[in-house]
Amino acid sequence: MQQIPKEMFQPAAAELGEAEKISRPSLSYWKDVAIRFRKNKLAMFGLVLLVLLVFMAIFGPHMTKYDYATNDLMNTNQPPSSKHWFGTDDLGRDVFARTWYGARISLFIGLAAALIDLLIGVLWGGISGLRGGRTDEVMMRIADILWAVPYLLLVIILMVVLGQGLGTMILAMTITGWINMARIVRGQVLQLKSQEYVLASQTLGASTSRIMFKHLIPNAMGPILVTLTLSIPSAIFTEAFLSYLGLGVPQPLASWGTMASDGVQAMQYYPWRLFFPATFICLTIFAFNVVGDGLRDALDPRLRK
Repeated sequence: MQQIPKEMFQPAAAELGEAEKISRPSLSYWKDVAIRFRKNKLAMFGLVLLVLLVFMAIFGPHMTKYDYATNDLMNTNQPPSSKHWFGTDDLGRDVFARTWYGARISLFIGLAAALIDLLIGVLWGGISGLRGGRTDEVMMRIADILWAVPYLLLVIILMVVLGQGLGTMILAMTITGWINMARIVRGQVLQLKSQEYVLASQTLGASTSRIMFKHLIPNAMGPILVTLTLSIPSAIFTEAFLSYLGLGVPQPLASWGTMASDGVQAMQYYPWRLFFPATFICLTIFAFNVVGDGLRDALDPRLRK
């Protein structure tokens, strides 16, 4: 075999300063998530859209001199104009004021239902997954039984027994709405509870609640946040659907669902009454969905570089 002469080799210069140089700054997990989320233009557009919708829900009713519940029978079904920006309805009420007041109720129902689902689902799924065995079997079978109950039938029964109202609608949504969150949390806990740091914590005598809220739930926060983000538009759409069936909030309260239900009846002659609430329902659901998709991609550790 031919030998390679030593003259062809040149030793690399060793510089102490270069040896200690950090090629890339260290990033925490959540900072890396924020950077990757900001790079998702569609998700950022959805976030900006949500901020604008929330801003208008808070300040929109104060931008006009008309009240959302005041009837003006001399100005019924007026088209959009400089006086009534979104027109008026069949009772002469300003659609602009009602649209943004309805945004408050629709967004409140969506957020309240999602947060209650989060609380119940995290506790139920976390306890079920951590305890395992017979406890897990009993708890998940209870969830399966509740999931099998027809949702619309349950809502109608509650409306008949408790009467129409904001609280009744949120209760109807959350009786079975937490089950999806519980299943996701249970699956995450079953994966995480066999990790070394959890076993070490158990060996050192940590309580069940400490293991749950110190180790398991924080490490499952990614899927929990994504599920929470995607459950909000589902609750908003459910409210619109129930209002369309006449099971929404009572008059004179306004929500996008009740406005859309009233607008359908006059769609042929007064289309603006349906156009504005339907448009904002679609925009809100779209914004929450793209933000949820962006969070899912940003929180996925397989996409971290």
